[in-house]
Amino acid sequence: MEISESCSSATLAGVVTQLVRRGRAQRRIISAAAVCATAMLLAPGSTRAANNPSEDTAAGTVDEVVVTATRREERLLDIPMSASALSGAPLEALGSAGQDIRQLAFTVPSLNIESSNGRTFPRFYIRGYGNTDFNSFASQPVSLVYDDVVQENPALKGFPVFDQADVEVLRGPQGTLFGRNSPAGVVKLESAKPVLGQYSGSVSLSDGTYNTADFDGVVNLPINDQLAFRAATQGQHRDNWVTDRINNTHLEGYDDWAARLQLLYKPSDAFNALFNVHGRILNGSARLFRANIIQLGSNHLVAGFDPAQFYGDGYNGQSYSSVGSNVHLTWNLPSVSLQSITGYESILHYNTIGDIDGGYGPGGLVNPAVPSGPGFIPFGVETGGGIKSHYQLTQEFRAVSNLSGPLQGQAGIFLFDEDVKAVGNDYDITGATLVDTTISEQKNNAEAIFGSLEYSFTSALKVRAGVRFTEDHKTFSVPYAQTASGVPLPLTGPLSKSASASNVSWDLSTTYQVARDVNLYARVATGFRAPSFGAPTGTQAIQVAQSENNISYEGGVKADLFEHRARVAFDVFYYDVSHQQLTAVGGNANQTALINAAHTIGQGAELDFEAHPLPNLVVNLSGSFNDTKIKDKNLAVSPCFNWSFISPELHCTITNPSNPAGLTLIDGNPLPQAARWIADVSLRYSLPLGPSSEIYLYTDWSYRSEVDFFLYQAKEFIGPPLAQGGARIGYTWADKKYEVAAFCRNCTNQIRAIGAIDFENTTGMINDPRIVGGQFSVKF
Repeated sequence: MEISESCSSATLAGVVTQLVRRGRAQRRIISAAAVCATAMLLAPGSTRAANNPSEDTAAGTVDEVVVTATRREERLLDIPMSASALSGAPLEALGSAGQDIRQLAFTVPSLNIESSNGRTFPRFYIRGYGNTDFNSFASQPVSLVYDDVVQENPALKGFPVFDQADVEVLRGPQGTLFGRNSPAGVVKLESAKPVLGQYSGSVSLSDGTYNTADFDGVVNLPINDQLAFRAATQGQHRDNWVTDRINNTHLEGYDDWAARLQLLYKPSDAFNALFNVHGRILNGSARLFRANIIQLGSNHLVAGFDPAQFYGDGYNGQSYSSVGSNVHLTWNLPSVSLQSITGYESILHYNTIGDIDGGYGPGGLVNPAVPSGPGFIPFGVETGGGIKSHYQLTQEFRAVSNLSGPLQGQAGIFLFDEDVKAVGNDYDITGATLVDTTISEQKNNAEAIFGSLEYSFTSALKVRAGVRFTEDHKTFSVPYAQTASGVPLPLTGPLSKSASASNVSWDLSTTYQVARDVNLYARVATGFRAPSFGAPTGTQAIQVAQSENNISYEGGVKADLFEHRARVAFDVFYYDVSHQQLTAVGGNANQTALINAAHTIGQGAELDFEAHPLPNLVVNLSGSFNDTKIKDKNLAVSPCFNWSFISPELHCTITNPSNPAGLTLIDGNPLPQAARWIADVSLRYSLPLGPSSEIYLYTDWSYRSEVDFFLYQAKEFIGPPLAQGGARIGYTWADKKYEVAAFCRNCTNQIRAIGAIDFENTTGMINDPRIVGGQFSVKF
């Protein structure tokens, strides 16, 4: 009765009220009521991801890593899937120079993160499988889950990484236990939680090149023996370090603030409630697109390229703000744990505007009598866009068994509701005058029911199976599209469309213990991504891409070695995506097109290794091989620019064949941003200077091989290999209460093109420059 009363009050009342106020269909409200009626059976146990890489090097052994990849606490060694976890020193080193969530790229096998929108709108890829779409409604096959709440809109995925318990990367389809599109995998972030009876905290300050400053503050306050409060904040700043020689302005700086407040109420071991409120405010430059920085006929930067110089005549700026909250309610009963997870996220404001042509002047095709540059600029392009209004509401209930026998299981239901209204603006070539505006809106709701069972046939053999049924519904409309003077834009086709899909995802895995702390595993799993809409551009019609489905096979070994002085995980995998949703961006048609490929094949291998060869030395080595291929003999996209009628050398160098219509065939090409090789190595060596102090050296180096920027292949638009390293030397004293350190990121200052625009010229985007700085932190 207590559970039913709790369900019918705060948690579900809020859900149903929101649904009614927003005018959702009656079936959705009935579904929410059904959630309450079945809550006794359908809610999860309280699980908390935890990973504590060894920093106590005197012990000389690797620490046990506990994760929540299966939505319950388990050793990483025991879960039957390819997964990695990061926390502690690696995360601290990565975040010391003002990096955003893209810092996680290449730190674990098969993970890439990139963005053409700077610190907002990151795009994730696992095993080469992702989505390059940059519109405000884009869905991604890699799901980001922050504190057990899915972050569906790509702009939400950029929330800063601070005060973390850990970061888990789950490779392969996760459609059984995670609530939204996840056929490629899940990046799961877990913030540190309030602790009862403990007053503690920390403050960290750093500053470096270009006044790249970072502030992190955490405080944990015990209110009484049942209540604890935790507040964490992060502020990041960088000065404008790039000079625009045409506008005489300075660019590439930012101010990025985020905060998270949490309250834990735990009256007994049988019940606890966790309340979370968080927000973010960002202001700074938009991503700089730099005209003609790639040499024609190659992928090298032009001779004499200076990252600190820019030649544009438009405005570049970006602003963003968001708020969110979630409530976790947990009941621990003798044989089952129940949990309700209610999440709300809202993008309050998002606007970005950029000089897309990356140069100055009207362009040679518009007015050749007026100077333009650098290099050949055919025409000026200035565009802006963002999110006008947004909310996302999620509700999940779980039941996880706590049985003593060989059979364990969990079951639950999941509700999702989202409304996004986005704006797209076009400006004149100077960026000063608005030409036209289009407002588009997408409404998405989904319902799912899921469950999984595991059975231990013997102490060595365990089998798991899971299934999830999902229904997904989307509507897309264009309520407003007109010029700045009020003339309606002549859009093609209807101004609204809808799409629905249902799917059954499943997985089956087995784990066999061949020796103590040595497990073999095998897994087959399926994934699903619902249909996607693309906002119209120009006079283009609303675009629809049909559902995609993935089936994946993997097998591997996990082991603790040499009396727990090392651990290793190795796996091989193969996947087949049917009707993968792809985005053809730009091309000489200068349009974004959503398309489906008949099949995409991926295969490869992954390695994670950690060792303590000496008592004070920790070595981590990881790597992956990913071979992806688009398999569709008739699929073709618009090729890149060709101005050879002006000058013979003014064209990109496409290496794919064309069809009779002049489009470029992409059969056999790798997926965009799919690095064939990824490697990362880190080393930490400490030297004790007394009973409570030490000096240490930490260094990490990552490498990824070349990547295609687009679906077709052209010599100019293949990103060259990228190798970046970081180093940190520090001194800690008073049992690590105080620490001072010097650091560098991208220590060799390797600058490469990591993205491009292909409809005008060899316009590129580059990685961050070298940052050198110092940091001081104190714990209390």
